[in-house]
Amino acid sequence: MTWRAFAAVTERPISVANLVSRSDVTGMAAISTVTMATTQEIIGGTVTKCHHIWCYIVSSDDIWRQFGIATWRAQRSRLSAMAAGGLTLVIVAAALWGSGSITPQVQWSLEALFLRAEVDQNGVLSTPVYIELENEGMASFVLIGISAEIPGLRLLPADQAKGESSEVAVESGKRQIMERRIVITDCAAVPHEPQPIRFTYRTWLGPGSVEVMGDSWGLPGLKGSVPVAWQRGLAAEVCNDAVSPDWP
Repeated sequence: MTWRAFAAVTERPISVANLVSRSDVTGMAAISTVTMATTQEIIGGTVTKCHHIWCYIVSSDDIWRQFGIATWRAQRSRLSAMAAGGLTLVIVAAALWGSGSITPQVQWSLEALFLRAEVDQNGVLSTPVYIELENEGMASFVLIGISAEIPGLRLLPADQAKGESSEVAVESGKRQIMERRIVITDCAAVPHEPQPIRFTYRTWLGPGSVEVMGDSWGLPGLKGSVPVAWQRGLAAEVCNDAVSPDWP
């Protein structure tokens, strides 16, 4: 906002409309206040009127600001800054995700102490399992699914009627317990080679999944403990418990 002063010497009255069309008034400008002073002088024997005009030049930014509306320049600057910040965040997140820094690092184990053979009215052999989840990564995650394709075993989905949670949130560096049930369909068909469990999770960057091997188990043998794959150790424990004379 600036004050402009113009002087014109003429024998005719000067029009304010003519002032706006001057070359030194450019862009979208408006005149909010006009002050005119007229003096008469005798120059060379001629009576001449001198018009002094002061006008308050208002730019388009001032007009929009009076109505409480941000200028398009300010809006464009803010949008550009937001776009640049969002792009930077995406690039950094992608780089960290690719490096594995913020990828969930899922570890799990089974508590063999709580395994027990249970047979329902249809003769289906199963056991409850308590899976301990550990998040060794920097990013927290919510576990939304767990599955396994292992011959002789079937991992059942969460039974909310029995208090089993379908989703478990695990913060970085923390542990959580998930309860599930495993059905043993064929004790002899369970493989001896280690088999993974697939975990499906959700993070702030979106969903994902990972397959993780479990730790080996130790079964008693003639020369001490014999290491076996986790699923083989589980099947041996439950199947032996089911045929044990001490089994209720």
